[in-house]
Amino acid sequence: MILVEIYSKADCHLCDVAKDELKRIQQQHPFELKIISIEQDDALLQKYKERIPVIHINGTFAFQYRVREQEFINKLHELSNSPLSPR
Repeated sequence: MILVEIYSKADCHLCDVAKDELKRIQQQHPFELKIISIEQDDALLQKYKERIPVIHINGTFAFQYRVREQEFINKLHELSNSPLSPR
Protein backbone atom coordinates (compact mmCIF):
# COMPACT_ATOMS: atom_id res chain seq x y z
CA MET A 1 0.00 0.00 0.00
CA ILE A 2 1.17 3.53 -0.73
CA LEU A 3 2.30 5.46 2.35
CA VAL A 4 1.44 9.15 2.61
CA GLU A 5 3.05 11.07 5.46
CA ILE A 6 2.02 14.55 6.48
CA TYR A 7 4.34 16.56 8.70
CA SER A 8 2.29 19.02 10.74
CA LYS A 9 1.75 20.55 14.16
CA ALA A 10 -1.12 21.63 16.38
CA ASP A 11 -2.89 24.92 15.71
CA CYS A 12 -1.89 24.95 12.03
CA HIS A 13 -4.81 25.86 9.78
CA LEU A 14 -3.06 24.78 6.56
CA CYS A 15 -2.22 21.45 8.22
CA ASP A 16 -5.85 20.89 9.17
CA VAL A 17 -7.01 21.69 5.65
CA ALA A 18 -4.41 19.33 4.13
CA LYS A 19 -5.31 16.50 6.54
CA ASP A 20 -9.01 16.88 5.73
CA GLU A 21 -8.24 16.87 2.01
CA LEU A 22 -6.08 13.74 2.29
CA LYS A 23 -8.70 11.92 4.35
CA ARG A 24 -11.38 12.83 1.81
CA ILE A 25 -9.25 11.60 -1.11
CA GLN A 26 -8.34 8.46 0.85
CA GLN A 27 -11.99 7.36 0.80
CA GLN A 28 -11.91 6.98 -3.00
CA HIS A 29 -8.20 6.25 -3.52
CA PRO A 30 -6.91 4.04 -0.68
CA PHE A 31 -3.51 4.72 0.86
CA GLU A 32 -1.98 4.54 4.31
CA LEU A 33 -1.96 7.95 6.01
CA LYS A 34 0.57 8.72 8.72
CA ILE A 35 0.33 12.04 10.56
CA ILE A 36 3.65 13.13 12.02
CA SER A 37 3.82 15.93 14.57
CA ILE A 38 7.00 17.94 14.12
CA GLU A 39 6.58 19.15 17.71
CA GLN A 40 7.52 15.68 19.00
CA ASP A 41 10.97 15.71 17.38
CA ASP A 42 13.46 18.59 17.65
CA ALA A 43 15.14 17.65 14.37
CA LEU A 44 11.82 17.72 12.50
CA LEU A 45 10.86 20.98 14.17
CA GLN A 46 14.12 22.57 13.03
CA LYS A 47 13.82 21.09 9.54
CA TYR A 48 10.22 22.10 8.81
CA LYS A 49 9.46 25.00 11.21
CA GLU A 50 7.03 27.20 9.27
CA ARG A 51 7.13 25.14 6.03
CA ILE A 52 4.28 22.89 7.10
CA PRO A 53 2.35 20.99 6.10
CA VAL A 54 4.80 18.90 4.11
CA ILE A 55 3.52 15.77 2.40
CA HIS A 56 5.66 12.80 1.38
CA ILE A 57 4.46 9.90 -0.73
CA ASN A 58 6.40 6.66 -0.18
CA GLY A 59 9.18 8.64 1.47
CA THR A 60 9.53 11.19 -1.33
CA PHE A 61 8.62 14.87 -1.01
CA ALA A 62 5.39 15.60 -2.89
CA PHE A 63 3.73 18.80 -1.60
CA GLN A 64 4.24 21.74 0.72
CA TYR A 65 1.53 23.99 2.19
CA ARG A 66 -1.30 22.65 -0.01
CA VAL A 67 -2.40 19.37 -1.56
CA ARG A 68 -3.31 19.80 -5.21
CA GLU A 69 -5.99 17.13 -5.48
CA GLN A 70 -5.65 16.07 -9.11
CA GLU A 71 -1.85 16.08 -8.98
CA PHE A 72 -1.98 14.01 -5.78
CA ILE A 73 -4.36 11.48 -7.35
CA ASN A 74 -2.15 11.29 -10.44
CA LYS A 75 0.86 10.52 -8.23
CA LEU A 76 -1.10 7.78 -6.45
CA HIS A 77 -2.12 6.21 -9.76
CA GLU A 78 1.45 6.36 -11.09
CA LEU A 79 2.75 4.59 -7.99
CA SER A 80 -0.01 2.00 -7.88
CA ASN A 81 0.66 1.10 -11.52
CA SER A 82 4.45 1.03 -11.09
CA PRO A 83 6.00 -2.45 -11.32
CA LEU A 84 8.19 -1.52 -8.33
CA SER A 85 5.32 -0.57 -6.04
CA PRO A 86 4.31 -3.10 -3.37
CA ARG A 87 0.76 -4.41 -3.72
